[in-house]
Amino acid sequence: MHVMPQKSKLKLPPLKLGTETIGQRIARLRKERGYTQAELAERMGIIQALISDYERDKLRLHSEMVIRFAQALEVSSDELLGLNGAKKNGEKLSLKLLRRSKKIESLPQPQQKTLLKTIDTLLKGVEK
Repeated sequence: MHVMPQKSKLKLPPLKLGTETIGQRIARLRKERGYTQAELAERMGIIQALISDYERDKLRLHSEMVIRFAQALEVSSDELLGLNGAKKNGEKLSLKLLRRSKKIESLPQPQQKTLLKTIDTLLKGVEK
């Protein structure tokens, strides 16, 4: 005898995840961090076409891919899934800037000083 699945009688409240899809969020987070699709794919060990498919919501994320994206984008899985609300620009240092500052710190001391002087000179006009 074949049993048909029953429609759920649960009435769950809607999730408040904003208007951004998971794919759009992945694309935004990737761009905020300064990665191309190819660079993100390389960080994750997958091909660029898959990144494109996830960003266009052609593929659904399963739990392992949530973890892989979160690690590669240096965010929590909650942020990747949209569970901790949209962060406003300026509330935290962008990871793009953080990555660059780490590179600056790896330079020899004289090069660091020269670069920081240049940055300070450029920012003098902005401080007004």
